[in-house]
Amino acid sequence: MSPRELVVLGTASQAPTRYRNHNGYFLRWDDRAVLFDPGEGTQRQMLLVGVRATEITRICVTHFHGDHCLGLPGVLQRLSLDRVPRAVAVHYPASGARYFAHLRDASIYDDRATVVARPVGHDGVQDDDGVLRVVARRLDHGVEAYGYRLEEPDGRTLLPDRLDALGVSGPAIGELAALGELRVGGRTVRIEDVSVHRPGQVVAFVMDTRPCDAAVALARHADLLVCESTFLAEEAGLAREYGHMTARDAALLASEAGVRRLVLSHFSQRHPDERRYLEEALPIHADTVAASDGLRVPVPRRRRTAPGREAAAAS
Repeated sequence: MSPRELVVLGTASQAPTRYRNHNGYFLRWDDRAVLFDPGEGTQRQMLLVGVRATEITRICVTHFHGDHCLGLPGVLQRLSLDRVPRAVAVHYPASGARYFAHLRDASIYDDRATVVARPVGHDGVQDDDGVLRVVARRLDHGVEAYGYRLEEPDGRTLLPDRLDALGVSGPAIGELAALGELRVGGRTVRIEDVSVHRPGQVVAFVMDTRPCDAAVALARHADLLVCESTFLAEEAGLAREYGHMTARDAALLASEAGVRRLVLSHFSQRHPDERRYLEEALPIHADTVAASDGLRVPVPRRRRTAPGREAAAAS
């Protein structure tokens, strides 16, 4: 099984630089992979970091500014070139349907991929396949833009010592997990007797936006938050004017929402050194990473208890 990790393909806002490609974020999630905001050059960046178009199971586009979508034609055409056998859903703001259509058919190619358009026109759940739930909320940018939240369903962790004590072994373990209860040795064993609650993991993706309630809702108790931090605090006026956040804003968002790990990205070309963003965010949110092209960021290990219960469990 593949690890759960974020592979950063690009970190530049608006224009690429010598060291930063346009946006692009590849989330590996077990046997699935979600591609966020494929900017120009994404296909080549994927090659450089060793991820394949055949891994992609879903694409999420926050909005149709070029640095977040101009790589989409190449990626979609690569799905056809590589004969990707599965259907790939593409989420994007419904108001940008004509831009999606232009990008989908930007040039001549042998279109063999099954690309399923999933326009987003409202806040809330956009898809739920039982493994990942896709939630979107409208952000506060100059154009219609949505952030995304991927939620894993809660589950249960089986306890080997409890299984042994109650005589559940071999195929009976799978049967108990599937049915919820099982007769064993003349008694009924419930799944609750041999397991503990396992909170599902959450990854949130918040790009181009001013600070807003929707961003907080998307990030609430996320294990990993990828967040734009285009500007530094000294440029807060510019950030508000152009519909963006500073590194300090991103850190405050992560702190307020109870995020475990924050990944800063979407950096202005004014600041070639990502450490300046990190220095601004770390005093507010300790587990913060300043993204760089090619960086791999693991999703933190699963929580033992549901968010908000850690303090009670420790007392």
